[in-house]
This record gives sequence, C-alpha cells and structure tokens, in this order.
Amino acid sequence: MSAVLAFARRQPSAILLAAQLGGLLLYPFMENREVGRSLFSAFGILVLALVVLAVRSSPALTWIGVALGAPATVLLVIQAITRTDTLLPYSSALEAVLYFYAAGALIAYMVGDHEVTRDELYAVGATFTLVAWGFAYVFTVVQAVAPGTFAGAGGPGTDRTWMELLFLSFTTLSSTGLSDVVPVRPFGRAVVMIEQIAGVAYVAMVVSRLVGLMVVRGARPR
Repeated sequence: MSAVLAFARRQPSAILLAAQLGGLLLYPFMENREVGRSLFSAFGILVLALVVLAVRSSPALTWIGVALGAPATVLLVIQAITRTDTLLPYSSALEAVLYFYAAGALIAYMVGDHEVTRDELYAVGATFTLVAWGFAYVFTVVQAVAPGTFAGAGGPGTDRTWMELLFLSFTTLSSTGLSDVVPVRPFGRAVVMIEQIAGVAYVAMVVSRLVGLMVVRGARPR
C-alpha cells in the first residue's frame, strides 16, 4: 500500500489517467440502473479527488481546485444518497470548470520547463481526458438547459445518456468524427466547434512541443 501511495505522489497524472480510462469501461455498467447512479456519483467523487491531487503537482493554486471540487463533491454525495438527477446540471457545471482548470494546470506543468519527465508524458493523456470529460459535462448542462439539443440513435427530443455525451466529446476532441450523436441546435453546435478547435490546438501546441523536446533530447550526444 505504501508503494502505491508513493507512486501516486510521484506520478499523479498516471493515476488520474488510469482512473479515467477505467471509468470508460465501468460507465456502461452503471447507466440506467438504480444502484449504478450511486456508484456513478461515488466514482465521480474519486476522480475529483484525483483531479485535485494532479493540480497539487502543477504550478496551479491548489485552493482553487479545492474550492471547485468541494461543492461538486457535496452535490455528488446528495445524488448518491437520493439516487436522483435533479442536481446533475449544477454538479456538472462545477465539474466542468474544475476539469478545465486542472487541464490548464497540467498544460502549464508540461510547458514549464525544457525537460520531459515520465509524469509529463502521463500528463499528456490525462490532460486530453480531462478536456474530453470537461466538455461532456458542458454538454450535460446544455442538454439540461435546452432539451433536445443533441440527437442520436434514440431519436430527437430524447435526452442523451452520459456515455453518449462522453462519446460525442471524445470523437469531437480527437477529430475522428465517428459519433452517432450530433448537435441539432445552434448553441450545441457552437460548443462542439469550440471543442474541435481545442482538440486541434492541443495537439499542435502542446503535444508537438513535447515530441520536439524528446527528439532533441534523443539527438544530443551522450
């Protein structure tokens, strides 16, 4: 156990990335079930804690992460106890802000020096998933404010599930365009276009920089 905690302190981005990738496999089993709602909220609390831990390892101010994560955690606890989605738009809004803030903190961490560490490589993946999760939470809020914004296999007018919105976010951010969920209202399309720009900018400005630094390091005479 001590070895795991030591690894988490040294490589917080790796733990966060592993938890989020694990969530992708667990979410399908949590949806549309009464117990799954509570498990979904509990898992969200765990990920929030890991996000704050990742922020602590970056140049960002930790108290901002805590200030954003604490109320979101309270709302998730209430949802887990009551097993209702009444507070979902509010918790999603807070989580979206926290995820974007954490992503910005990790980007600052990655570009803060000219040496590429192992944790910074994990941060590349963790930042991508943070942004994808953040936009999925934004889609949740948009859907709550304007039902029917997103259309999919369930037909127009039907609220999309969390996995559908997360799938839309990942396919948009990665520019694969494979999603069968599409925005059908102007504001929803505007948010999706912003995510497309964010995905292209992340690869062009952050990932390419780290790749260039690794190439330069590999070309140095030993």
